[in-house]
Amino acid sequence: MDFVHQPVLLNEVIAGLNLKPNGIYVDCTLGGGGHTQAVLDSQPDVTVIGIDQDPNALAAAQARLAPYGSRVKYVRDNFRNLDRVLASVDHLHVDGILMDIGVSSPQLDQKDRGFSYQHDARLDMRMDPMAQISAHDLVNSLTKQELTRIIRDYGEERWANRIAEFIVEHRREKPIDTTGELVSVIKAAIPKKARLEGPHPAKRTFQALRIAVNDELGALSEAIEKAVNHLKPQGRLCVITFHSLEDRLVKNAFREFENPCICPPGLPICTCGKEPLVKIITRKPIAAGQEELAANPRARSAKLRVCERLP
Repeated sequence: MDFVHQPVLLNEVIAGLNLKPNGIYVDCTLGGGGHTQAVLDSQPDVTVIGIDQDPNALAAAQARLAPYGSRVKYVRDNFRNLDRVLASVDHLHVDGILMDIGVSSPQLDQKDRGFSYQHDARLDMRMDPMAQISAHDLVNSLTKQELTRIIRDYGEERWANRIAEFIVEHRREKPIDTTGELVSVIKAAIPKKARLEGPHPAKRTFQALRIAVNDELGALSEAIEKAVNHLKPQGRLCVITFHSLEDRLVKNAFREFENPCICPPGLPICTCGKEPLVKIITRKPIAAGQEELAANPRARSAKLRVCERLP
């Protein structure tokens, strides 16, 4: 299957990065290469360091971006390892960094990756196929309490406890091997009236398992801190998120970098010595417009936040 991914908020990202001539930029989630191609086309002399942990995505991006030659440097890694990646390409400080968080359309649509509740396949959900832990491992080994926590906290699923209970009960008879089996268990756990309301009944549980398998929130938190430290003065960090947990994490991280002071409230002067590292460019997240939503419905939950490194 071709790895064709439609980049979201493309114009907004280009504006947010505030591209500079001869700039060095990092695409932390290269995917199909759409955002990177737009960056390369916007400035004829910029270089992009493209990172992705999915070998299929990396191969597709290399094919798409081949005409740009040495202006793109490709690294297979998790973007939480940004320190290591930038050291490996001899660019410790860069002019801008983009993170497009979450699962891509090709990963969802390629059923043998086991991400989607729409296709029956072996449970997997690993963005890096070489990672040790898969959704199959979690579903068939975690306790009811651990499953409840993951489904509740990462999926914001009101029926988390009941779904976890049904999973544990089902696997007493046999392991839950496929996405289709898991969907059936989830549907059985959620009362009929609730199943008929809102999104697909398995959506939140699948989201939760994917986040847990790939430690997405942990990786994002680590990557944001490292990104700020590797930006040149006036360098921009753009982060696109697709659900409230990610967006809240980004918003809070940006606020802490903008106002890191830990002095007690009411103290006449700051004594902690912690100085602001960034200024926030987007006080409210940028969302997709109607034209983009009509062309790409998966952009409906995308939110872009931007901050700029202070001198």
